Amino acid sequence: MGVATMVSNKYQKCIDECDRCAQACYECFEACINEPDLNARKSCVKILVECAKMCEMSAGLMSMNGQFVKEHCNMCATICDKCAQECSMFKDEHCQKCAKECRTCADECRRMASM
Repeated sequence: MGVATMVSNKYQKCIDECDRCAQACYECFEACINEPDLNARKSCVKILVECAKMCEMSAGLMSMNGQFVKEHCNMCATICDKCAQECSMFKDEHCQKCAKECRTCADECRRMASM
């Protein structure tokens, strides 16, 4: 159900997953920059921000039923997959949880894009 219009949004599950993934990425970013091995996490930290931004944009485009929403969500799935791969290389809990959220979001974005 929409927030402002109360119109049912066919993309709502994907919007919710993108919002959740973006939040997980920002939380993981904050935790990673405080880890003692930050230098080893440079690629991970960078993709976390890229993934969060892509998820935010995807949620926005789906909310407005954007013209290129399916193509955008396919790209979002690709970035989420890469972020999950980077995060899964680190064994701390925040990275493992973030990787899981990224995988879930990627799966939902692919499902939505094939609708």
